[in-house]
Amino acid sequence: MKKKLAFCVLLICVESLVAVAQTTADYVWWNPAKTDFPVIEGQAWTGKDLQNPYDRLPAQAEKRVRKEVWNLSHNSAGLMIRFRAGTDQIVVRYIVSGKQALPHMPATGVSGVDLYAGNSNGDWLWCAGKYAFGDTIQYRFASLEPNDTYHQKGREFRLFLPLYNSVQWLEIGVPNGTVLTPMPVRPDKPIVVYGTSIAQGACASRPGMAWTSILGRKLDRPLINLGFSGNGRLEKEVIDLVAQVDAKLYVLDCLPNLIATVGIKPDEIKTRILESVKTLRQKWPDRPILLVEHAGYSDGGISSVRQQLYSEVNILMRQAFAQLKGDGINGLYLLPKSQINLDSDAMVDGTHPTDLGMQQYADAYERTIRPILNEPTGQFSTMKPRTQFRDARIYDWETRHLDVLAKMKAKPPQIIFMGNSITHFWGGEPKGPRVQGEDSWNAVMEPLGVQNLGCGWDRIENVLWRVYHGELDGYTAKQVVLMIGTNNIFANSEAEIVAGLKFLVQAIKARQPTADILLIGILPRRDEEKRVTSLNEAITQITGELNITFVQPVTIFVKPDGKVDESLFTDGLHPNAEGYRRLATTLKPYLKTSQKVR
Repeated sequence: MKKKLAFCVLLICVESLVAVAQTTADYVWWNPAKTDFPVIEGQAWTGKDLQNPYDRLPAQAEKRVRKEVWNLSHNSAGLMIRFRAGTDQIVVRYIVSGKQALPHMPATGVSGVDLYAGNSNGDWLWCAGKYAFGDTIQYRFASLEPNDTYHQKGREFRLFLPLYNSVQWLEIGVPNGTVLTPMPVRPDKPIVVYGTSIAQGACASRPGMAWTSILGRKLDRPLINLGFSGNGRLEKEVIDLVAQVDAKLYVLDCLPNLIATVGIKPDEIKTRILESVKTLRQKWPDRPILLVEHAGYSDGGISSVRQQLYSEVNILMRQAFAQLKGDGINGLYLLPKSQINLDSDAMVDGTHPTDLGMQQYADAYERTIRPILNEPTGQFSTMKPRTQFRDARIYDWETRHLDVLAKMKAKPPQIIFMGNSITHFWGGEPKGPRVQGEDSWNAVMEPLGVQNLGCGWDRIENVLWRVYHGELDGYTAKQVVLMIGTNNIFANSEAEIVAGLKFLVQAIKARQPTADILLIGILPRRDEEKRVTSLNEAITQITGELNITFVQPVTIFVKPDGKVDESLFTDGLHPNAEGYRRLATTLKPYLKTSQKVR
């Protein structure tokens, strides 16, 4: 009986090994480090500048920074890889060089990976993976929804790498026959964080829960994590490296490694704060810098010794901040302990945050950074910037955004026309997947220097994202034309749509303060004529308050009974060539008439 049982166990093990081998053989594997273009986001230095593909500091730093900092720079904290695939399963296999777990931090945080999947509305969905830790670590993500309801073009995935270990080699596998498309590093200027173990990610349960990772998702911006456990000390050698990065914002959060027990004298701490800011300001005169106080210890309320440690350095920070402001340093901000406001359950060991603490950190940073970057959000979905991937069957939204940025940098426009598919498919460059009114665009819009910034399937919040991500930056327009909101009709209430439009116009004004703004009413659409009429009446009410021009071209598209004139549409929503001709005729008197600069 024992022999029979042993044979059965052996047979099951062999069958399992065969199944695993077959499963692995059925996968196609991608090694991000061998891609022809940069795909590892979160690095300020890439390619030949690095000693190893997943390092955070350049090879030049080895002879400049302390050994402890150099060794920690091999940890892949903050690194993230983007790719697209339409698949129900993904396998990640990789090798790390250090201990896979710490006493106060699990292996899933120290050495694990974390996968998020995007949907077509710009939301990020966490993916649960079955993991096995060994010489080669493997994460298997199964039962994924390959697509959502909009199309069959797959999803964007974002893979966050280990926080406290060094990746030696990594591959991402998808089933044979699946198309995996590597996505390049986003070109936006990054937020650079120089900090301590807390910034590096201790003690998040998984990489996506480090506060820097959460913040990166909240702001939807690249973030470079230069947190060095126990060694974030505002050292000149590291600050000089930080100054090499062309950043959107610099964050200095090093006070937890500058407390009295480290042995650095108070005068020296203050000097380091002052000199760090001056170094960055000398290199980047107009870039914002955020100084951060020590967030405290969760046992500070019961231990006066512990409370004194963080209180002393916070006093030094406030003194340095006041001195810098008094010296005329502009664009300098302070995030105080009171605004981070961690509660007593926010830390694992009184020092390092739990996932709850990480979330509280990220929330505090977002509240502080959004006003600095002038990227506020509001209570409704129409007031929260979002990407989208709804029209992927016919065009790539991110690619169009990047094409628009490149075109405007090469040839700054005089008039901007922002909108959805009704604008996108009218005409102009970059050319859309289909063009339905090219003759009227060329006759009316082109001579005026109008730049088409329409994106098919955009809602108000998607245009807001594009405004926040550079489409109105770096040039001075004479006029911004806005026609958006019809795609919000089935997702939002009238109040939410009107509030979102008001919010969007204010964001446009902040970036193009001298431009006239022309807001076009929502065009009538089949079976929604009454709702559109009511919406346009509500929109009219805010235009006076906003001091902008408003035009309602509704009457040219409806019959006497108020129903849409189907002869002017292709589908009851998008105008045909004749519809666009009538729209162009209606808009022409409202457009700036100076000729396009050639």
